[in-house]
Amino acid sequence: MQSFRTEIENPVVEKDIIDLEKKISLFRGGKIDEEKFRSLRLARGIYGQRQPGVQMIRIKLPYGKVNSKQLHRICKVSEEYSTGRLHITTRQDIQIHYVSLDRTPELWAELEKDDVTLREACGNTVRNITASERAGVDPVEPFDVTPYADATFKYMLRNPICQEMGRKFKMAFSCSEEDTALTYLHDLGFIPQVKNVDGEEVRGFKVLLGGGLGSQPRHADQVTDFLEVDKLIPFIEGVVRIFDRYGERAKRMKARMKFLIKETGVEEFLRLVEEEQKALPFQTYPIDHKSYEAAQTLPNPEIPAVDTPTDEAYQRWLKTNVLPQKQEGYVSIGIKVHLGDFYIDKARQLADLVAKYANDEIRLSLRQNILIRDVKEEALAFFYQELKKLDMVAYGYDSLGDLTACPGTDTCNLGIASSTGAAHVLEEVIFNEYPQYLDNKDLTIKISGCMNACGQHNMASIGFQGMSIKVGKSVIPALQVLLGGATLGAGQGRFSDKVIKIPSKRAPQALRLILDDYDANAGEAEAFVDYYDRQGQMYFYDYLKPLSSTEDVVDADFIDWGNEEEYVKAVGVGECAGVMIDLVATLLLEAREKLADGEEKILEGRWSDGIYHTYASLVNAAKAILVADGHKTNSYAQIVEQFDTEFTSTGKIQLEGSFSDIVYQIQQNEPSEAFAKAYYAQAEKVYHAISDYRAKEVEA
Repeated sequence: MQSFRTEIENPVVEKDIIDLEKKISLFRGGKIDEEKFRSLRLARGIYGQRQPGVQMIRIKLPYGKVNSKQLHRICKVSEEYSTGRLHITTRQDIQIHYVSLDRTPELWAELEKDDVTLREACGNTVRNITASERAGVDPVEPFDVTPYADATFKYMLRNPICQEMGRKFKMAFSCSEEDTALTYLHDLGFIPQVKNVDGEEVRGFKVLLGGGLGSQPRHADQVTDFLEVDKLIPFIEGVVRIFDRYGERAKRMKARMKFLIKETGVEEFLRLVEEEQKALPFQTYPIDHKSYEAAQTLPNPEIPAVDTPTDEAYQRWLKTNVLPQKQEGYVSIGIKVHLGDFYIDKARQLADLVAKYANDEIRLSLRQNILIRDVKEEALAFFYQELKKLDMVAYGYDSLGDLTACPGTDTCNLGIASSTGAAHVLEEVIFNEYPQYLDNKDLTIKISGCMNACGQHNMASIGFQGMSIKVGKSVIPALQVLLGGATLGAGQGRFSDKVIKIPSKRAPQALRLILDDYDANAGEAEAFVDYYDRQGQMYFYDYLKPLSSTEDVVDADFIDWGNEEEYVKAVGVGECAGVMIDLVATLLLEAREKLADGEEKILEGRWSDGIYHTYASLVNAAKAILVADGHKTNSYAQIVEQFDTEFTSTGKIQLEGSFSDIVYQIQQNEPSEAFAKAYYAQAEKVYHAISDYRAKEVEA
């Protein structure tokens, strides 16, 4: 297990992995609180499974891009440490399951050999930066957002401002006003715009703020119609800093950005962001898109001659799975991946295929699929032949028959009902009974195993959410039916209405009723969302109500989809947001570690990072002593205020001025060497004052 220490060329990555190894050892030895350790491992992509003793590993793939070497590396890791199954998520990551915690450092080291990371894939961090999988090839895009998404990913990775926030933070870049990256349901969303200023093209972004799904979905607010690209990174950093400072930390269900925006109001939040700008390391941050674009080349391989298929299956595949590109003579091929699951034997062959005959990369999609880009038009018959060997030519890419589902009760602690089992049977219904809908790219079906909406059920045309229903003294698996969601484009969308709750085993009947009603009564070319609005929520409630009765349940209703045993509602501790129950000693230890991190960054000349680590040390030390006395610590801002009230103004702890004056110097000073060193020196004194006070309390 020591070999990775000499094989990793990047010292920052090596330190990260060694630190994980040490923390696992401390945890195994009972020297780190379990809840604190959970937070640490989640920030390194290690997520507890429903099954005890094993972990899910989330591999972070910015904007879903994977080259052939990286895919081979992921396959090798999955083969050695996991089960050989790869799962594509709705955030363009890959997950592998059933991994031993003790082997995660060496697994991570193996991935890093081909520049693949686990860092900040889970937990209370800035999660994977997602983007439209067609960015760079979409015929209607103003410009390729890839270099901007990439710059954002690199800037935020390991950035001290986003390591232990109150909750996760999600960003997305759409490639056009079609908004295929769903910016309206993200904490921050960006849609490319172009202006002509004095005869020159100026690039910018429409910006959306404060969206989210979950049990209380919120549509993001458009906060500007044009943010120049050089201001992108400073704006993002300002937003994340304010969320880190004012975001809820105690009440998990109220800790997302959308709740902070609701509490403060958009104008006040933006005022705080503007107020923070002086403290940032960059007032502008140019992103070199020209070098990126100049480096893009189109492949021109010699394509083996094959006979062009003449059957109907090939024609359907051409119609639904082949997408035009803005590059003349080239197309993209969509691979419909059933529920996002594929296996390493096929993944390796796919990696070799795109390396030799396409542009040596794939993009994972938000709908858990694969997109091969830059395929020569004359190579389509050859690609169909090769993909058919891999069983990867199912037609209906991004259509109604292309369902999205989270893992649900298969592996997730929070799963209430089987989302994958339900999705499988609903796909069969569509393929066998409604094949005409495999051309329909407007209707969507999405399924989540619980209210957290990892399957994005509450923005689908037809959504299902896992629940349970009491039947006498027993419970049976159930699904909430939601209708009327849609992505409207230009940063606009709508969330679906909760219509009715039904036993899970009646989901196929519900789908048949909905589609039959739409077929029979919708106007010509009337979109489902318009038809739903015309009929209204109560119309569908009354129409589906017979399915909700529990008076006629049968034995089969007590067994969930994909299971053989009777249903038992068993919900574990959720880790989607890294629940934390901090002990005083753990917090003081963390404050000391943050001080050490601050000193290290200052010695490296990274003033802004050093200052932020110092700031985090101050707040953690104050939090420790407030927790010890039973005071509320709902946000960093509240911690600062409470500490002054309880300890500084009462004279219990003597400081050189108020605690808030010391802490909030971070807002009032540019990140210079002089300030970084002075701030650190003050923080060191504060830490010792708090630590000494705590020691006397414990002794007393």
